[in-house]
Amino acid sequence: MARTIDVVHLGSASRDLTEDDPRGWRLGGGVTYAALTTARLGLATAAAIGLDPVATSAWELDLLRDAGVDVRPIELSAGPVFANEERPTGRVQVAHDVGVPLPDAVAPRAWATAGAWSIVPVAGELPDGASRWAPEGAFLAFGWQGLLRSLRAGQRVRRRAPRPDATLARADLVSMSRNDVEATVELEQLAGLLRDGTRLAITDGAFGGVLVRVGDGGTVARQSYPAIPVAGEVDATGAGDVFLASLLAAILGSDRGDGWPTMRQLTFAAAAASLAVTAPGLLGVPDDAAAVRRAAANVAPACD
Repeated sequence: MARTIDVVHLGSASRDLTEDDPRGWRLGGGVTYAALTTARLGLATAAAIGLDPVATSAWELDLLRDAGVDVRPIELSAGPVFANEERPTGRVQVAHDVGVPLPDAVAPRAWATAGAWSIVPVAGELPDGASRWAPEGAFLAFGWQGLLRSLRAGQRVRRRAPRPDATLARADLVSMSRNDVEATVELEQLAGLLRDGTRLAITDGAFGGVLVRVGDGGTVARQSYPAIPVAGEVDATGAGDVFLASLLAAILGSDRGDGWPTMRQLTFAAAAASLAVTAPGLLGVPDDAAAVRRAAANVAPACD
């Protein structure tokens, strides 16, 4: 008998070039980090993952399967390939390949009963109307980062101005980094692209982040949260994706009717993200016990 899926993740994997892996690359992309995170946090997880011909043999896919993820590989003629360089002023990213869009049909019918869906593009690979992948009534989380990049093969990745998008407008929970947009972009401008009731999480690295609830074309509630310090950061790739997936898991596990995360839940997501940067690639994604311990060591007693 097929198990009931709690959350489905959709998007393309990337190959991130590196010198410390004998292949010369590691498997990345929001969909891989998000799927591994929710599985390790105890949710029954499925993922449709776009993969280029080289990535289809990645050992990281077995890491997902071993965690319990129902993986559906979507073979693509090309996928995004990035070179990342961390500098004091921020990450410099070069796109060696931009990949191709995902096909219209990516999720099996057996997943249709999942109560939560997570669409996490890495390189603008969504087809038009991708929001229809999430059934009506399902909770939809969306990683905005993949739509905020301007990509050309062989060139540095540039920021792309936020613009209306049907999937973005359908989402219940949206996440992005403050570095994904120009400093001149105001919070109200971002909120204006979201529907009333959406929760928008904006991460800001060592400065923590902010969660806002959108209403009447603006923000109606705001909750800042502090960063959790990390000693010996190894690889910051995927930290934002782990934060979004952990916050989604916390919301799904909450008995609060409004779905507005508490400070404890935000701290839990920040704790998971802080652990994710302590090992290369997907190896840093924590399990539930590790995230709970780290959150408990950093949460204020009266934060709720």
